[in-house]
Amino acid sequence: MSPAEMSSNAFEEIVRDAMDALPDWTAPLVEEIAVLVRDAPEPGATRPGTTLLGLFHGIPLTAHGGRVPGTMPSTITLYRLPILAACGHVEEVPQRVLKVLGHEVGHAMGIGEERLRALGWY
Repeated sequence: MSPAEMSSNAFEEIVRDAMDALPDWTAPLVEEIAVLVRDAPEPGATRPGTTLLGLFHGIPLTAHGGRVPGTMPSTITLYRLPILAACGHVEEVPQRVLKVLGHEVGHAMGIGEERLRALGWY
């Protein structure tokens, strides 16, 4: 779908709704993560021929048991333009955003790519 079909503000509202739709047991983890929205990944951030919809940047919970005091929070970045391009219609955007957000929360929990895909969070 064309990015012109959805404003940045409308997309960010969908991201807020997706955060509220995550399972309650994820709340303590998500409270410690900054969720960002960017139009697209930085040039060169992906391999040629790949599309990046979201990215977890930080140390997974399983690696340290929580954020170390005084450190910057981990981040999840959702990329608006690639997500919109992956959707055929405006009605598909909320579910896609939830799926990408859930996938990145899974990485924050230390779950690997293969397992997330097996669970349906791709």
